[in-house]
Amino acid sequence: MTNDASFTHHAGVLAAQGFRTAACTAGIKTSGKPDLAAVVNLGPDFSCAAVFTCNQIKAAPVLVSQESVANGQARAVVINSGNANACTGEQGRTNANAMARDLAQGLGVDNSDVLVCSTGLIGEQLPMDVVSAGIHHLCARLQDDQAGESTAADQAAAAIMTTDTVPKTTVAVGNGFVVGGMGKGVGMMAPSLATMLVVLTTDAKATPDMLQQALDQAVAPTFNTLDIDGSTSTNDTVVLMASGASGIEPSQSELNNAVLSACDDLANQMQADAEGVTKRVTIRVRGALSDAEALEAARVVGRDNLVKTALFGSDPNWGRVVAAVGMAPVTMNPQGIGVAFNGHTVCERSTGAAGAREVDLSAPDIAVEVDLGTGSTGEAFVRTTDLSYAYVEINSEYST
Repeated sequence: MTNDASFTHHAGVLAAQGFRTAACTAGIKTSGKPDLAAVVNLGPDFSCAAVFTCNQIKAAPVLVSQESVANGQARAVVINSGNANACTGEQGRTNANAMARDLAQGLGVDNSDVLVCSTGLIGEQLPMDVVSAGIHHLCARLQDDQAGESTAADQAAAAIMTTDTVPKTTVAVGNGFVVGGMGKGVGMMAPSLATMLVVLTTDAKATPDMLQQALDQAVAPTFNTLDIDGSTSTNDTVVLMASGASGIEPSQSELNNAVLSACDDLANQMQADAEGVTKRVTIRVRGALSDAEALEAARVVGRDNLVKTALFGSDPNWGRVVAAVGMAPVTMNPQGIGVAFNGHTVCERSTGAAGAREVDLSAPDIAVEVDLGTGSTGEAFVRTTDLSYAYVEINSEYST
């Protein structure tokens, strides 16, 4: 995806002026790895926007943050990993509010100015003694000069990981302003959004409405195209905070481009680090009656286990693709389906093409193109992966 903003992976949430971050090991994870982080907006502006999971079962921190961000303002976000605080009843909501309160008191701001994110195992109460102690430790660290340095941004990105293998950060450079960000998410990934927590920061001067528009237009073609395993999380959250510290007021288009660049880069990193991934796969469907029908068909193919296992085995098994797309509840020409792997036609008019079985799919990137044969122009794509032995191992052992 291309646009007018350039991006790097340096400094993450601290690439934008007017922010601080800190991370620590509170003791939520039994592994002893970092599990708590905070990102603080120093202003002068405190505009904020967010998007949340579409799962009807929403985790306590999602419910709390939805209420807090409704006024378009936020001064900080606190994030824990190792425990999702989902399906935890009223006690879970009390705990999420306590996380916001503890950070707010340490920063001297209102409780409602702090958003809360959690990720990890569902159905367990947070160990609030260690969480509260950890937040107090974060508040002390946020006063240190290191809280404004790039190493702190890297530490924060590492602290929010669960089954991720590498931290994920990005920076998109606009015209006199910057959008920085960090994210996590490699499994339980399917629209909307895909299992993820993302914090984006910008030093642009922008209203909450501008931020929301930029975020909405960026999420659709990036995070909402991730479909690793067909599972949608209870905790998905993407937050965008603006400090206004650059003094630059970008146009809506300029802001959109920078936010889109940052989100697209993070989505690519999540796909590349998906649980057990050996192949990064793009499923693009053309020839649909509408873009919406193309997207539905692409998701059906991308979630099909027989397609995913064939790609894991580098097998150009176009028959599995045709069988999968045939299950999609969309209009198609059953006698006119076309399939291509990495630009090589393997199926024409629902029949195998010459040399179809010889296509080499051993490289880590695979492009699957499907034409529904209707003659219409609807088109969409999803990003997915293969299904490997490692995926099963990771998810069968995760609760331990």
